[in-house]
Amino acid sequence: MGKVSQFLDQYPPSTKPVTLQSKVLILTICAAGIGGTFQYGYNISIINAPTAYIQTFMNQTWLERTGVPLESNVLLLLWSLTVSAYPLGGLAGALVAGPMAIVVGRKMSLLLNNVFVITAALLSGFSRMARSFEMIMLSRFFTGVNAGVSMNIQPMYLAESAPKKLRGAVALTSASFTALGLVLGQVVGLRELLGGEESWPFLLASNAVPALIQLTALPWLPESPRYLLIDRGDKESCISALQKLRGSSDLSVELEEMLAEQAAVKGQRAKNPWELLRNPALRWQVLSVVVLSSAMQLCGNDSMYFYAAYVFREAGIPQDKIPYVVIGTGSCELIASVTCNMIIDYAGRRPLLLGGYIFMAGWAVVFMVALSQQISWMPYLSMACIFAYILSFGIGPAGVTGVLPTEIFDQLSRPAAYMICGSLLWFNLFLLVHADTGIGGPFVIKQNKSLGHFCYVPFLVVCVCTALYVGFFLPETKGRSFLEISEEFKKRNFKAGTHARFYKGPEEIKSTVL
Repeated sequence: MGKVSQFLDQYPPSTKPVTLQSKVLILTICAAGIGGTFQYGYNISIINAPTAYIQTFMNQTWLERTGVPLESNVLLLLWSLTVSAYPLGGLAGALVAGPMAIVVGRKMSLLLNNVFVITAALLSGFSRMARSFEMIMLSRFFTGVNAGVSMNIQPMYLAESAPKKLRGAVALTSASFTALGLVLGQVVGLRELLGGEESWPFLLASNAVPALIQLTALPWLPESPRYLLIDRGDKESCISALQKLRGSSDLSVELEEMLAEQAAVKGQRAKNPWELLRNPALRWQVLSVVVLSSAMQLCGNDSMYFYAAYVFREAGIPQDKIPYVVIGTGSCELIASVTCNMIIDYAGRRPLLLGGYIFMAGWAVVFMVALSQQISWMPYLSMACIFAYILSFGIGPAGVTGVLPTEIFDQLSRPAAYMICGSLLWFNLFLLVHADTGIGGPFVIKQNKSLGHFCYVPFLVVCVCTALYVGFFLPETKGRSFLEISEEFKKRNFKAGTHARFYKGPEEIKSTVL
C-alpha cells in the first residue's frame, strides 16, 4: 500500500458532496448510450416503416431522369444495396473504432463519431428535395459507420469507467440502449408519427437528435480512468476522473489494481487484430470472442423479428394492427435487457449466456413444431415462441456478449479485440441482410422453401453449439479483476510449467508495484 498511499497523497480528495459526485457515473452511462448503441437499434428499426415509400421514390426519380420506370429486379437490387449499406458501414466503423479508441481516447471517439450520423441525417433529410435516392444509400452507410464505432467503444468506455462490482451492469447498459432505440424507432415509425408517405425523410433524419444530445452532455463527463493512466500515463487526470465517477476520495483498492495492470503491460504498445490472432497467450480469449460474436447474429433472433409480421397475420391479427403488435417484440428485448442489467453482477456471465442459448434452442424446437401442425391455435403458439425467443436472447446473449471483450483482454489488447468482435458481428449481419435481399419474404421464409417446417434447424444448431462452448470452455468473470481473469485464461492457454516459467500472476505483479 505504500506506493499507492504516496501516489494518492499528491492529490487532495475532492470537496464536492458525495451525493453530487455519485450521479456522474449515471450521467456518463446515459450520455454515452443515447448517442451510442441507441443509434444502432434506432437506425435498424426506422428503415422498416418507409420501405414502400422509398421504393416508390426510387422509381419516380428514375422515371424523371430517364423517362422509363425501373424494372422490378432493378428496383430490388437498388433496395438491396440501400439496406446492405448499413452493415457495410458498420463493418467499416468496427475497423476504425480500435485505432480511434487508442489515438484519441474512448470519450473523444464517441464525440467524433457523431459527425457520421449528422452527415447521414443531412443526406437523408434532403434526399427527396434533391431527387436523389443515392443520398439515401450513402446516408445508410454513414449511419452504419456510426453504429460500428459506438458498438465497439461504448461498452469499452463504460466498463473501464465502472467499479468492479458494477462493471457487468454498467457495460450491459449498451444492450439496454440498443433495445430502447429499437423500440423508439418502431414507435416513431408508426404512420401517425413520422412513418407516413410525406414524412419519411424526417424519420430517416431524426437520428440527428440523439447525436446532438450526446454532443451537449458528454464533453462535461470524465474520460475512462484506465485509458488515462495505462494508455496515456496521466496520473493526475486519472485520479480526477476516478473521484468524479466514484463520488469518493478512497480510491486505494481500485488504484492498486490499475497500477498492477499498468505494470503488467509496461513497455508494450497497443496490439492490432493480427497480433491477437497470432498470440498463443490469447488463444482462448480470441476463440471465445469469435464464437460468441458470430452466434449473436447467427442465432436467429433477427429472423424472429422478420418472421413476426408473417406469424401475426397467420394468427388473424388485422394488417393495420400488426405494427403495434410488432412494437411488443422490441419491448420484450428491452424488458429482458433491463432485467439482465439488474442481475448480471449477481448471477454471473456464464449462467446468463448458457441459459439464454439453451432456452433459445428449446423455443426453436417448439417454434418448428408449431409451424408444422395445421391446428387452429398453433399460430398463437408461434406468436408465444417469438416473444419467448426474443426474451431469452435479451436476458443473456444480447448484452453479455458485448461485455466479455472488455473483461477477458487487457488494456492494450482490448481495442483490437473489439475490432474482431465488431467485424464478425457486422459481417454476419451483412450475410443475413444480403440473403434476404432487403425486401419481400424474410430469410427464414426463404429457408422454408428448401427446409420446410425445419427452417430453424440452422439456428438451433448455432444455439446448441454455443451453449456447449460456454458450458465447457468459458470461465466466469463476475467480481474478478482484469488481471485475475487474464491469469485464468493463461492457465488454459499454456501448460502449467510453461505458464509458471514465463508469466507472473496478479499477486506477483501487485507485489512489484505496491
